[in-house]
Amino acid sequence: MRSLVAWFAFAAALLAGGCGGTEPAASAVSNGVTPPAASKVAPSVEAADTSFVVSGPIIVEHQVEITAQRDGFLAKVLFDAPSRVKAGTILARLDDQQVSANLEAARAKSRSIAADLKNWQSEAEVLKADYGRQQNLWKLGLTSQEQLEHAKYKAESDQWDIQRVQETLNTAHQEERSLELELEKTRITAPFSGLIARRYVREGQSVSKGDRLFWVTAEAPLLMRFTLPEKYFGRVLPSQQFEITSPNIPGEKHAARVKQISPVVDPSSGTFEVLVELAGDRGGLRPGMTANLRIENPY
Repeated sequence: MRSLVAWFAFAAALLAGGCGGTEPAASAVSNGVTPPAASKVAPSVEAADTSFVVSGPIIVEHQVEITAQRDGFLAKVLFDAPSRVKAGTILARLDDQQVSANLEAARAKSRSIAADLKNWQSEAEVLKADYGRQQNLWKLGLTSQEQLEHAKYKAESDQWDIQRVQETLNTAHQEERSLELELEKTRITAPFSGLIARRYVREGQSVSKGDRLFWVTAEAPLLMRFTLPEKYFGRVLPSQQFEITSPNIPGEKHAARVKQISPVVDPSSGTFEVLVELAGDRGGLRPGMTANLRIENPY
């Protein structure tokens, strides 16, 4: 019995020693040194662009498509592209025979009414003299009051007839002027000095009011219109100088100055409009070509 108790005591001691040996191992793991975190590489910062490039077409102030102002057929074409013409030059003519005949008839009518007016004016002088004679006779007691008043009213009536004929003559003159304007519409003229860029019609062709006939464009001064973000507002100044280049003409550089700046910003796009004018020789630039303009960033 004693030997059995001793054996159990010995076994319990061995069990206690084994459990105590596991604690340092756990402690060693919990006290381990944490490895250092991987270092982060700072991103490289590229230098920001300090300019802003805008592109747009080269334009001119005067450029228009001339259209027919009345129906007719083209009787004569006097100039063709690429002719240079001056303001008021007749480029083509529509048939004007009917209009010319109507105009001559209106002028004849005006002459007839003018002659009739002179006749009424002469008669008015006669009636005026008759009234004066009746006044003298009435003062001498040689005529009646009724005869005096008759002469008076007849002279006044003639003045109203003169006024009526005068208004008829004015109407005739206005009709005459209207036909003169119609005759002018048969003459297709250049509205300004420039270059005929295109002809759309040929001789003998029937045209209707509004049909395109010619495209006329000025050659100078050359302009460029573009828009800028609102952050540039107030930083682009009148008469400020810029440099313009064109990808179609490498090697050419042109000076331009600000001619006009929009006073407001478009709220729908957040931009405003700038117009610049080229200075000096235009070189190879022509209206319609694309050009580039570089502007320094404001920030």
